[in-house]
Amino acid sequence: MVFIVSPAKKMTDACDVFAWRAMPRFLPQACELLDALRALPYDEAKALWKCSDVLASLNYERVRASDPACSAMCAPAVFAYEGIQYQHMAPQVMTEDQLDYLERHLRILSGFYGVLRPFDAVVPYRLEMQAKLAVGGARDLYGFWGPRLFEALAEDAAHEAAASPLARPVIVNLASQEYAKAVLPHARAAAKAGGDVRVVTCLFGTVRDGALVQRSTEAKAARGTFVRWCAEYAVEDVRELEGFDEAGYAFDRGLSSDETLVFVRC
Repeated sequence: MVFIVSPAKKMTDACDVFAWRAMPRFLPQACELLDALRALPYDEAKALWKCSDVLASLNYERVRASDPACSAMCAPAVFAYEGIQYQHMAPQVMTEDQLDYLERHLRILSGFYGVLRPFDAVVPYRLEMQAKLAVGGARDLYGFWGPRLFEALAEDAAHEAAASPLARPVIVNLASQEYAKAVLPHARAAAKAGGDVRVVTCLFGTVRDGALVQRSTEAKAARGTFVRWCAEYAVEDVRELEGFDEAGYAFDRGLSSDETLVFVRC
């Protein structure tokens, strides 16, 4: 079982507390994307990033100076992102066993790096998955990455499932729609072709007039709390996920299905 989450826009420049363990598996592709970004004039880069002049200037300078293969410029991915989800995940206060759990089970989707393990070496960047960056014969990043991200996740899920002869490879989707879109269509295509990887999406929200309402900020916080809870309890079976009861959330069986687990906050 592997969990997929979105990255955060805000990143730190360095981390001197934890060391990274490996280079990202799609480092050559990240370098190709970096070359494409460097080829953009400032105005086009700012339009691509859809941000203020202050942030555009910062990230344009990062593009010019960045070297993803330089170990001295890198930090472990799970500590480099600073968004709400990562604040609630709180890897900085996890035990060694909990961090090892993240390394085995957590995967971070990225427009720039594709798929990251928690301790993969990353440099600060800004490139959302939905960015319309034409590169490698593709008109956007969904086309650039194609099925590679799902295939990498399926391989990792199969590796984890191999520890139990009766276990089926499972991808637990905790990503936003923007990032899940880079994986789910390929997962559905693989399933139609007879693949055995199961995808389960977890949703977090409140019920209003019988329907689930999800708010972006609260959902991000819940996803981070959910990952932390799984690490604390060393969850290894998808059926154990139903026991999540942090931050006022509880599993709602009536709103859930085999493909979707819904957690409602009272």
